[in-house]
Amino acid sequence: MFSPDGRLLQVEYAKKAVKQGIPAMGVVCKDGVLLVADRRVAEPLIITKSLEKVSQVDEHIGVTSTGYVMDGRILIERARLIAQQHRVTYDSPVNVLEIVKNICDIKQNFTQFGGARPFGVSLLFAGINSEKELYVTDPTGIFFQYKATAIGENENEIKDFLNKNYKESMDLSSGLKLALKALKKVQGKEFDISRIDASYINDTEKKFRRYSQEDLRKVKW
Repeated sequence: MFSPDGRLLQVEYAKKAVKQGIPAMGVVCKDGVLLVADRRVAEPLIITKSLEKVSQVDEHIGVTSTGYVMDGRILIERARLIAQQHRVTYDSPVNVLEIVKNICDIKQNFTQFGGARPFGVSLLFAGINSEKELYVTDPTGIFFQYKATAIGENENEIKDFLNKNYKESMDLSSGLKLALKALKKVQGKEFDISRIDASYINDTEKKFRRYSQEDLRKVKW
């Protein structure tokens, strides 16, 4: 319900839940687009690689989420289903924007159903069709396209760092270095390269690829 001053408090609470989530970033580079997310390990005996923060939606689309993990999992599964149905029906890869719009329609519906709460998660979609694209979907059901952005904890500080240091001429290697530097700046001593989950899609293959831990450790600061 609307509050007396015209606000949807449930939606605003959902947005606050996102801001407390694990930080994630997306960067559009001259030769592709990449996603980088932190995997916060709650227990020392957890196997880190089981905490997948960057997921594949289709061959040419990746996604990461922050906020309530269970909400993100459901929406990512729905995005995969939409991509599969498009391939079966049209025998062609789905447009990134089509996925984004479908997910935002679902999110918006849950801001107005009685007896349901909004999704407490933001999704960061990256992919390549005819051009490189990066979108953020908000708990409200709106979306924005970016050249580089961040979601989750310390997102404002990370965005400030990206605003100052991002260049459109960056390649994927430079973009990855930029994202890791941004995380290290806001996390300080808590930063741990073994917790990073990162993937990219280059504009030649247009296929989702995951950076290995060895690849990440080779990054020169």
